[in-house]
Amino acid sequence: METRDSNGQVSNERDANARPHGTGRRALLGAAVLGAGGAVLGLPGAARATQEKASGGRGLKSLPVPTIIGHRGASGYRPEHTFGSYQLALDLGADVVEAGDLVPTKDGHLVCRHEPEIGGTTDVASHPEFAGRRTTKVLDGVSTTGWFTEDFTLAELKTLRAVERIPANRPHNTLYNGRWEIPTFEEVLKWQDEQTRKRGKQVFIYPETKHPTYFRKLGLGLEERVAKLLRKYGKDKRNSPVILQSFEPGSIQRLNKLVDNPLVVLLSTADSRPFDFVEAGDPRTVADLITPKGLREIAGYAQGIGPTLDLVIPKDASGRLTTPTTLVEDAHAVGLILHPYTMRNENPFLPAEFRKGTDADAYGDAFGAFRTYFATGIDGVFTDNADTGVLARADFVNG
Repeated sequence: METRDSNGQVSNERDANARPHGTGRRALLGAAVLGAGGAVLGLPGAARATQEKASGGRGLKSLPVPTIIGHRGASGYRPEHTFGSYQLALDLGADVVEAGDLVPTKDGHLVCRHEPEIGGTTDVASHPEFAGRRTTKVLDGVSTTGWFTEDFTLAELKTLRAVERIPANRPHNTLYNGRWEIPTFEEVLKWQDEQTRKRGKQVFIYPETKHPTYFRKLGLGLEERVAKLLRKYGKDKRNSPVILQSFEPGSIQRLNKLVDNPLVVLLSTADSRPFDFVEAGDPRTVADLITPKGLREIAGYAQGIGPTLDLVIPKDASGRLTTPTTLVEDAHAVGLILHPYTMRNENPFLPAEFRKGTDADAYGDAFGAFRTYFATGIDGVFTDNADTGVLARADFVNG
């Protein structure tokens, strides 16, 4: 996930067409997750644990609250969006794995990469046979130079290997550069079934449609491809263990017409505009979407929101946390769950009061930060460090 400015342009933070059954799906997710979260978070430790266990059942009802979501897998420890990262996230206790950010190939396959530009997440630059593919494109209003998945066939992408995206913060992850290839979404769906069988526990995934307006203009519409694969593997139902997300509300509305899966609208900084709004001339910003009126509209076609953590608790000019907003309460009031992003252990990604020292790759007081965010009543959180999140949740629930 990324943040966007008021013109819809991408900046790395780290770097309504409702269907008749929409309300039913929202009610299901609200009862399963929000209902558990709203009650569980206000109870003493033993009572919370008992109620969490009692909330078990089909689909999302089986997820603990707050839910720990492995952001691009276990990307705090392995190059993101690889089976090495996904596998480790499960091993570390993630309830859900964000596998993956979906972008298309030239021949129409969906693959898992953070962005269509792959110069920073693969070894493509070291492949002389692809030197001529390096180009500059305008991606959601931003001039971007590099190599793009839509210029490669799947067979060509499979010759590449993943590398660590932020080596300055995660130098130890570079040990694993070159070990894993780029997974396809279809491979992820098969892996999900395999892991569910091996572990004796349902594995959940949380894929995202990336830059859907951009790709639709190229004739590579994402939503139909996602829906086709979900139907092929029988994972297009409201109880299916696949939650779909996008920064473009229009993409979620399109998916709402194609599948019955739980749907989540991602929300960047308050002054940003979803790129489909930019393209359509819709002047609204994220600040408009998180008003009670905007949230009611989202609840007409989605079951949750994925806001930045700053929309839950803003920071002051020094980077310290201030007073929580009413977003959690307002979203819950219309039946939406909240899965904000992204918790990371390293100093630069933590609120200033939780940093320890100044080293860019050193861990701060991540447990303190988790505790503070959990206390707002969020229903889950994306984290690069699932093991830290799981321990922090245990401290919070039992504390």
